[in-house]
Parts: sequence; C-alpha cells; structure tokens
Amino acid sequence: MFKYLDVIGVPVDFGANKRGVDMGPSAIRYSGLKNAVTEFGINYRDLGNLAVPMPKSDLENTDEKMKYLKEINKVNEALSKKVSKSLQEGNIPLVLGGDHSIAVGSVLGTQSALKNTGIIWMDAHGDFNTRETTLSGNLHGMSLAAVTGAGSGEMTGFKPEGINYVNPDKVAIIGVRCLDRDEAKLLHKSGVHIFTMEDIDMYGMREVMKKAIEIVEKDTKGFHLSFDIDVITPTEAPGVGTPVKGGLTYREAHLAVEMLSSRQKLRSLEFVELNPIMDNANVTGELAVSLICSVLGKKIFKIIP
Repeated sequence: MFKYLDVIGVPVDFGANKRGVDMGPSAIRYSGLKNAVTEFGINYRDLGNLAVPMPKSDLENTDEKMKYLKEINKVNEALSKKVSKSLQEGNIPLVLGGDHSIAVGSVLGTQSALKNTGIIWMDAHGDFNTRETTLSGNLHGMSLAAVTGAGSGEMTGFKPEGINYVNPDKVAIIGVRCLDRDEAKLLHKSGVHIFTMEDIDMYGMREVMKKAIEIVEKDTKGFHLSFDIDVITPTEAPGVGTPVKGGLTYREAHLAVEMLSSRQKLRSLEFVELNPIMDNANVTGELAVSLICSVLGKKIFKIIP
C-alpha cells in the first residue's frame, strides 16, 4: 500500500494540434478530485503544476516534424524526476495532463525507479509515430514509440544512463481505433500487444483486461497506467482534443480501471488529453475524477467494520 497519492499537474499542450488541454489539470482538480479521493481514506498530496517553458515565438519552432521538442523535453525531464522521487518515497504518482506527450516523462520516471516496467496504454490512438512516419509533427502521437525505444531518441535524451527503454512485449494498448498507415506497420513489428475496439466488441472488456494485466505484470516490477480520455466514445467524453467515434462506454471504462484497482503492481498513473474548451458542462472533467477514484479502489458497496 502506498503512503500518499502524489498529484502532479503538467499543463502543456505543445504536443497536440489543438489548444486547451493545458487546462486539463485545473479542470480535474476543480471537479473535486481531492475531496473525492480523501473521502475513501487515501492520503492526498498535491505537488502542484510543473513549470512549462514558453517559446519566445512560433518562429523558433522550425522543426515541422517534431514540434516544440525543446520545450516538451524540458517538461518531461522535470516530470520524470518527480515521478521517480515519488515512487522511491513509497507513494503513487498521479500525473494530470496536459497532452499525451507527457507520457515520456511519466513512463521514464517510473522506469527509472522500477527498472522493469509494464504499461497499460488506454487510447483511441497508437501514439507510435516517429519523425519518419508522422503526418502532423505533434509529439503526443509519438510518445509510446519513444518510451519503447522504437521512436526518435530526440524525445528521450534526458533518460538516465543505465535505464533501459520499456520492453514492447510488456506493453498493452487498449481501445485503439485510429492508426496512421505507417504507424500501424511499426506497431505490427514492435512486439506491443494491441487490443482494438473490435477485440473489445468480440471478447468483452473483462477478457481483454485480464489478458492485458497478465502481459504487464509477468516478469515486471510493476506497471504504469496511461489513460487518454479520448479512449472513451465522444458522446460520453466530449471534452477531448482528438475525439474518435466508437470508443469505450462509460461502464466499459469503469470496469477497466476497477479491474486494476486491486493490482499490487499498479505503481503509477496518468490521465491526459482532457480539454475543458471542448467539454459540455464539465461532464468529462467529472468523468475523469470518477475514473481516478475507481482505479484507486473506490467501491459502490463496501462494508465498513
């Protein structure tokens, strides 16, 4: 059992193609995260937001294949140190994004502390592009490739010496339904385990999660949950930057995280890509809080001794 839930806000949207996800950490806090978590006995510690360096002008962003690389790397280096320190102190870090480029910092921080980490990556997208395959140059679409060593080393230059990339065979993507052509080819060769929405339709969320948990727990020291809220269908979670129809239902999403709540090897987690500008009466912010509570162990019915 962890001592504290360490909340780390990362208000960055440079990795995305739409402004607004930098307000995600504030929206989740505003939606009652602290009260919701402490109500069922978790020690809550808010470490505040990381400072996000601003480019002097868009003219500095000359690399159209890897936009805002310098700024995002600075954020991820700081984030990796925060996450690693939290784990070493016996806590569980909860990272609030921000766009999904911040997963490079979250995952490598976890890997620095544990040395052998699995990843459950819940996302409508694969985030497995590279400098050579990207169609947009947005780094939030390259983060999983980067942390598994399949992507550009430019995104992981801050990785401590002696810390390996995450083994792709210990990674499970769940809910994917939108891949670029060359990205799909890379994923097919990578060794990453992919559970599409078709798999969930055919076998059910329970069976998919059982397989994913087995993958990320076998021969690892622990695993990281990276939850991109766009994995949920847009009618239930409208407040995201890159919505894709046909995603998880409210109950499927909750079942997925509820199945993780009892896993001792769950060591770090992040919720990303909440965009309050796109939201409708804060339903997505409130959904994020309820999912966080579920993954931390909140139950509908629990007998108190």
